[in-house]
Amino acid sequence: MIDSFPLLSLCLTWPILGAVLLAFIRNPQWAKRFTLLVAGLELVIALVVVHGFDPNIGGFQLREEYAWIPGLNIHYQLGIDGISVLFLPMTALVTLMALLASWNTVQHLSRFHLALMLLLETVTIGVFTALDLGLFFLFWELTLPPIFFLIGLWGIGAERRYAAMKYTLYMLFGGIPLLFGFILLALNHAHLTGGDIPGDLVFSLPVLLNTPLATADQGLIFLLLMLGFAVKAPLLPFHTWLPTVAMEAPTQISALLMALKLGVYGILRFAIPLAPSAAIEHRWLLAIIGAITLVYAGLIALQQTNLRRLLAYSGISHVGLVLMGIASFTLQGLQGAVMQLLNFSIVAGSLMLVAGMIQQRLGSTDLVHLGGLAKPMPRLTTLFFLFGLSSIGVPLTNGFPAELLLLIGVLEAYPSLAIAGLFAAVLGAAYLLGFVRRGFFGPITHADVAGLRDIRPRELLLLAVPALLVLMLGLYPQWLLSSQEVTLIGWLQRLHQPTGVLVTRI
Repeated sequence: MIDSFPLLSLCLTWPILGAVLLAFIRNPQWAKRFTLLVAGLELVIALVVVHGFDPNIGGFQLREEYAWIPGLNIHYQLGIDGISVLFLPMTALVTLMALLASWNTVQHLSRFHLALMLLLETVTIGVFTALDLGLFFLFWELTLPPIFFLIGLWGIGAERRYAAMKYTLYMLFGGIPLLFGFILLALNHAHLTGGDIPGDLVFSLPVLLNTPLATADQGLIFLLLMLGFAVKAPLLPFHTWLPTVAMEAPTQISALLMALKLGVYGILRFAIPLAPSAAIEHRWLLAIIGAITLVYAGLIALQQTNLRRLLAYSGISHVGLVLMGIASFTLQGLQGAVMQLLNFSIVAGSLMLVAGMIQQRLGSTDLVHLGGLAKPMPRLTTLFFLFGLSSIGVPLTNGFPAELLLLIGVLEAYPSLAIAGLFAAVLGAAYLLGFVRRGFFGPITHADVAGLRDIRPRELLLLAVPALLVLMLGLYPQWLLSSQEVTLIGWLQRLHQPTGVLVTRI
């Protein structure tokens, strides 16, 4: 162990310990309260991690390392930097919101449902903190079982089992190139050092960042890693699982999947830093893929008449803009990309949870069943409108500085593609405000809508924190940007250094 107290291990193991203890709580109501307590304490621990992080240090902090599988030289190695640190409290917050949103909707196998939610939180935290490629891949694949069961057992659509299987098959497909890419990186290190296989394989990210990699090998490894992460991001043409899941899965699970973009994080953390020469050579291709995803998904969202499917395509479109910002390889583009990924946790998750509240009350989020929602549900409409304004990047919301930085970065690197970003911004306003106008305002066309009850105190509390974050980050985004700046500067400098040269001390 490198640091004196294993704070990251505590953050990682606390939810799974809570999941195990649920087996001894027979009363469903007590099980819910206990799970809420575990999730709340997890958020506190994550905030302690943020408090202990020094944004002026560019390398990995709070590091822990133990031998795990000596035969393959795989270690239990954890650490955080300016890119990953804020994803820990965001994961804890979104999980807490999802638990509150499902408080009265899960009636059968409720303890199993709660245990799976805590397990999913653990492995997601593991994805953001793992510094060993073997450990990372374990957490990456362990996200599949809980999501498979959460969709298949508690989905709200008639084809929930199909959606669960489709998601799982897509993720398994993406896992294969990831595994091959990680193995090739470890083999390259063993060959360079003249070590034996498998005893001298190295999967440590800090070590591999310093390991020279031939240009030809970089191209293959970059392709494998990008393919694996693109599936989960999702990017075209691997995006179709998300609209399916949004329609069939429980809305709290859809909110989690839309809020936590593990695939884009993988591109930032692994794909580009581990193959920097290939990333620079193919940056134009990444930008074009991002632009196509951005515009295509925006045009599809414009045609949607179901709120959940519209939000799914809106999320895909925003992922395209984030990829363009990353591919700009500018500080502004990278800061906007990381901030937008954090915004997903606040805004995209909250919008999907609001859609879930409408689904619970009406049994549908189709536009044909809506109309005039603002009259019986003014508080829900206000919150949805606030999150919607953030989604389209209106000033004084957290979406504005993120999108502004992204567009500045893209404009600096690819002036012609910046037009696609501006066009997509207009599309985003068109499909979201158009749905608000038709679904929330205007006359009430169905008697069921007139009798709807506005959001309850529990639901108001659930959405109050993200609503405050939307305004706080919109008014003062600098504290968030400053926590990433040193790390992102080092990330950029590494791309322009000879392979294997360390820019900041890890």
